[in-house]
Amino acid sequence: MRLYGVTGWKNAGKTGLMERLVAQMTGRGLQVSTVKHAHHSFDVDQPGRDSYRHRAAGAGEVLLASRHRVALMRELRGQAEPSLAELLAMLAPCDLVLVEGYKRDRHPKVEVFRAETGTALIAPGDATIRAVASDVPLDLDRPVFDLNDTAAIADFILGEVGL
Repeated sequence: MRLYGVTGWKNAGKTGLMERLVAQMTGRGLQVSTVKHAHHSFDVDQPGRDSYRHRAAGAGEVLLASRHRVALMRELRGQAEPSLAELLAMLAPCDLVLVEGYKRDRHPKVEVFRAETGTALIAPGDATIRAVASDVPLDLDRPVFDLNDTAAIADFILGEVGL
């Protein structure tokens, strides 16, 4: 499975870049899946809905299906958070999986950097960061792309994974 990450600190623009990369790559005819790590609790379901009621009653997994999409919700109920490898094993085959977050995992990544966030670059201390997408010029030992040059960033990632 081809895998590439987009990482960076909070409010750097990771999700916006992910959205643009997915559109750019699927526009080129590639099948792209994504994994996003959340540091907080989240719920994709709504109180009162049947599927929510199933989970609230104690179901470990609820599979919600329609002719438009399928969603599998798994309650961990105190179990350890699944590793990235375990999550990737759940995905259907595709050309590329883009991963948002998981900055400590060892897959190759592009770091998103915005000067206005006031955070330090991760790249200097992390060899898994192969390039940086930034809103300011940077002098680094790896490629630096304009954060808004989605086509160039996509070309770089696709070159890295051999697509």
